[in-house]
Amino acid sequence: MKLYNTLTGQEDEFVPTDGKTVKMYVCGVTPYSSTHVGHALSYVIFDMLRRYLEHIGYQVKHVQNFTDVDDKIILRAGTEGISEDTLVQRYIDDFFSTMDALNIKRADSYPRATQEIPGIIETIKGLVDKGYAYPAGGGVYFRVNKSEEYGKLSHRTLEGMIAGARIQIDEDKEHPMDFTLWKGAKPGEPSWESPWGPGRPGWHIECTSMSLDQLGDPLDIHGGGQDLVFPHHENEIAQSEAFTGRAPFARYWVHNGLLNLGEDKMSKSLGNLVSAEEALARFTPDTLRLYFLSSHYRSPLNYSDEGAAASEHGMERFYHSLRPSDNTGEALDASAYDARFHTAMDNDLNTPQAIAALFDLAREINRSQEAGRNVNAAQDTLRSLGGVLGLTFQERNINGQNMLLAQPFIQLLLDTRAELRQAKQFELADKIRDGLVDQGIILEDTPQGTEWQHQPRP
Repeated sequence: MKLYNTLTGQEDEFVPTDGKTVKMYVCGVTPYSSTHVGHALSYVIFDMLRRYLEHIGYQVKHVQNFTDVDDKIILRAGTEGISEDTLVQRYIDDFFSTMDALNIKRADSYPRATQEIPGIIETIKGLVDKGYAYPAGGGVYFRVNKSEEYGKLSHRTLEGMIAGARIQIDEDKEHPMDFTLWKGAKPGEPSWESPWGPGRPGWHIECTSMSLDQLGDPLDIHGGGQDLVFPHHENEIAQSEAFTGRAPFARYWVHNGLLNLGEDKMSKSLGNLVSAEEALARFTPDTLRLYFLSSHYRSPLNYSDEGAAASEHGMERFYHSLRPSDNTGEALDASAYDARFHTAMDNDLNTPQAIAALFDLAREINRSQEAGRNVNAAQDTLRSLGGVLGLTFQERNINGQNMLLAQPFIQLLLDTRAELRQAKQFELADKIRDGLVDQGIILEDTPQGTEWQHQPRP
């Protein structure tokens, strides 16, 4: 199996440190507003990575944090007139509800910054003692020019960073690119006691402290969106390797492409969000997963209702191929499709090719069904490989009935319609068609017969 490693800039063969257990840390959300589909994309991708690693025999220890103290949290809580804890818990609950709905496996641990303050302070103290950090103005800063390889993840020089950045003048800093490890307390903001006075941790240091505490070093996989490469992950590397005195901090850096709405990245700061709740109200969880994974994980994806609807139709093709069968003829061999799936996934998680193999298998199952072959084992293969992508094959209900259960009855109506058309009883045949359309079943008459799809309603 090969994974693209942002650190090396190439696809590297994946071999975990101890050969069996994969230590994976994925940066979590800052819970100050509702979960949006950009979050959903990222966590579906890392769920897919975890599922595939487990599928090929690894044990995965998965840790994902919550940044539960932050300027935006403080501002939002103040605007609503509630405590930061109340606000954070509301949106952590919202996050878990969304992840569960999308069939995303829970991480083994979800450390929260506010619950890890003693460890964070110890990490900062270690950096100060080693000369990599310095107290100033009530805060503590990291010395970037003491880190000889600073910039190795984003493949940028310190001079280039300065030239391309809008840097606020801070008289407390020794160097413009020095970053905050500890923020001095401000009136009305949450704070904790420390050797440098009351304050709270900076954004980057929490991930170093929590990942080292929960997983040790080195991490096998450190993941997140491409927007985290700089400065967040670059700063994590610098402070982590300075603290431990060992490199690498993480052996494989995996970053997903971002979700766009139109020409802009979907983000809270831009306000161009589609909430996960809104997306799940319109489309099934399987549809959204298929939509996200139909594009390579490192590529940006433009979100649209039209794109999601196309994936809904794709899921209907899977549902149709999984309709119950009692054929007793020669069994369909799905091994070639299984091999194609694994080859694609081993090639830097090429889910578009893996999904293409599943669609080809679904098509062959349909052909074999019509030819009277036994497709039960092939259907099991399709379910199993789809499960590696997190697909459940649970359909949207029609008037309270599961679509999978409704399929034999839909097929019976189609067979009856075909007989009526052959007998030139077109009025009765059209009545069946119109009744199916009223239930969201769209028919297409082809030379090979009538095909149908469930058209989800807005």
